[in-house]
Amino acid sequence: MASKISSPSIKQLNYFVAVAKHASYRRAAEELGMSQPALTNQIALLESTLNTALFERSRAGTLLSPSGRDLLDAARQVLISMKEFEDIAAAKIDGHQTTYRLGVPPTVGPYLLPHILPDLHDLHINLKLYVREAAHRELQKDLLDGVYDIAIVPLPLAIPQLAMEPLFIEPLKFVVPINHPLAGQKSITPNKLRGEKILTLEKRHHFHLQVQEICERWGADIQRDYEGTSLDTLRQMVVMGMGVAFLPGLYVHSEMHNSEALYVCELRDIQILRKHALVWRNNAPNRVFFRELAVDIRAIINSRLPGVIVSTTR
Repeated sequence: MASKISSPSIKQLNYFVAVAKHASYRRAAEELGMSQPALTNQIALLESTLNTALFERSRAGTLLSPSGRDLLDAARQVLISMKEFEDIAAAKIDGHQTTYRLGVPPTVGPYLLPHILPDLHDLHINLKLYVREAAHRELQKDLLDGVYDIAIVPLPLAIPQLAMEPLFIEPLKFVVPINHPLAGQKSITPNKLRGEKILTLEKRHHFHLQVQEICERWGADIQRDYEGTSLDTLRQMVVMGMGVAFLPGLYVHSEMHNSEALYVCELRDIQILRKHALVWRNNAPNRVFFRELAVDIRAIINSRLPGVIVSTTR
């Protein structure tokens, strides 16, 4: 007769998933807010409970063992199911007024949320949003894994298990140094981009992909050796004359009130846009409320940001 193993705790499964995600005990411990020795001890206890090794140490880092690979998806599903259980219980008590983990891209969150969160709080007085930033691919993956409850994500989505409600369309603005030959022109024809040195963000950002497509289409030269780590860094590189750039409309509206060192213009007869949506897991218990939340956000955008971004339902 096979011996019965003890059941691992939810916390131990969360630790297991975190170490697998980062392939590092140190980085997982930082995310979890605990010491590395404590995390190492908890994983050892879990391995003892399951009577199998979950990880292997190597020069490349902390790798999943064959058993760890087999168990990882099941552990994630348990954590997601537990979160859904907690959400359903909270909804029964609070009527959807609870704390949600919201993921946002760093190129959107700081420039959108200050405009919408105060009004959103007035509409849902007990609603709390725990906000964290991540790149678009990481946001979608972590949303599926239960790290976030909802996220504001650039479209299109790459994961079919995610549902979404469109929020807004944002224009990209063309920015040049004040002494650039194109400075002073309200709009330029796209063929003027040919040969221009275009600065952009690192490849992990969805924004990079859009700028790359623009460069390929109009014959501009994307500067891969000088990629910015943030929109502020990108802006400063343009100021220093290292090239020209496209910047999101929300960023221009929020951060470029005094732009004497830069000039913002439009591309004539074409629209360069990016679309964002509120996204959640298909089977999220609060999905009806999330759709209501998207409606509220669109209404706030119409009120607070007219002419900057355009709310959209499809």
